[in-house]
Amino acid sequence: MTFSKQILDLKQEVLQEAKPLFAHIEDVAEQNTLKVLDAMRECRVSDAHFNTTTGYAYDDIGRGKLEELYAKVFGAERALVRTQFVSGTHALATVLLGILRPGDELVSLTGKPYDTMQTVIGYDNPSPGSLKEFGVLYNELPMIDGRVDMAGIKNVITPKTKMVEIQRSRGYSMRNPLSIADIEAITAEVHRIKPDCICFVDNCYGEFVDCQEPTQVGADIMAGSLIKNPGGGIAPTGGYIVGRSDLVELASYRLTAPGMGDELGASLANNRLLFQGFFLAPHVVSQAIKGALFAAGMFAKLGYKTLPLPTDVRGDIIQAIELGSAEKLIAFCGGIQKYSPVDSFAAPEPWDMPGYADKIIMAAGTFVQGASIEFSADGPLRAPYNVYLQGGLTFEHAVIGILGAAQAVLDCDASRK
Repeated sequence: MTFSKQILDLKQEVLQEAKPLFAHIEDVAEQNTLKVLDAMRECRVSDAHFNTTTGYAYDDIGRGKLEELYAKVFGAERALVRTQFVSGTHALATVLLGILRPGDELVSLTGKPYDTMQTVIGYDNPSPGSLKEFGVLYNELPMIDGRVDMAGIKNVITPKTKMVEIQRSRGYSMRNPLSIADIEAITAEVHRIKPDCICFVDNCYGEFVDCQEPTQVGADIMAGSLIKNPGGGIAPTGGYIVGRSDLVELASYRLTAPGMGDELGASLANNRLLFQGFFLAPHVVSQAIKGALFAAGMFAKLGYKTLPLPTDVRGDIIQAIELGSAEKLIAFCGGIQKYSPVDSFAAPEPWDMPGYADKIIMAAGTFVQGASIEFSADGPLRAPYNVYLQGGLTFEHAVIGILGAAQAVLDCDASRK
């Protein structure tokens, strides 16, 4: 490892300043671990639930037990937890397409949605199979200074508004993620204005960051990915939906087929990985948050805009850093890749990733392809060239990778002078 004295001195300085902040992260992880343990005991999880199944899998006891566990931990009535979901976007789209009907209106309360959700909605043009193509109406409420416009909610919710979408994480923007307190206030205001309006939370990157989840503070339904936080770094694929029983049921008809719902779906992947990953998730998330906090401190001291700052309340595991140039963005991702356990020899290059308007560069030397609970970084090649750092199965790896990224950016600066 060839890190300069400047980088190593900064490391010690940032670690010293971060020590008091780590105590809260560790306390949240302990509370969430106890919550998962209590639920596993109450659900009577046993090794009989770890087996795979085939065919229709009508009697898949492992699948049923895993969904019972997710519902209990997330304070919901019902859950779908399936390896048949190919991504978090797939799980989110299943909720939208399962519940909304022609003439219904969807309103985003967090401004412009994440890139891949724009194609699901048919944001600018009706993409094939999008909500817009099926006659679902769409509106959005712009955020003000990175926060939900609470006073403006009453102006966008109308009698035809069936659902509001609340994106907890920032996507490719420089706004703070929503905290649990934010989500509680937003859902309370929506239900005050229109009690039957469905509050749907995109919970990607937010699970186990706090001691409560959106469905415990007013969200009617939420969804996310198993190769992000709740998979604990070992789930091989999949996604989840949890919430009100009637809403999850509607989503299940989109996942399989009308009349079939959640009664089918074989556990082709070993269920043990999904149970064990969920058990590990609170600790793994704490490691990722510590890494994000360390990155915020390092790059703030190097003179870059970071969001959140080390002392800010965190609503997700992502650390955003404004690098200011395409060269530095590419160098940063190269530094992360160099200190990855898988494909460390590869050089990340921007490419036309499906579902995105701009070229995307991604550093992801992960054991599970694309798993963003493992240490990774990505960003669109567009000004102001923000990079989004997330994950880290161990804090130690996150520190080393961040040092690699910082050194690469410094070297890039030096080569341009």
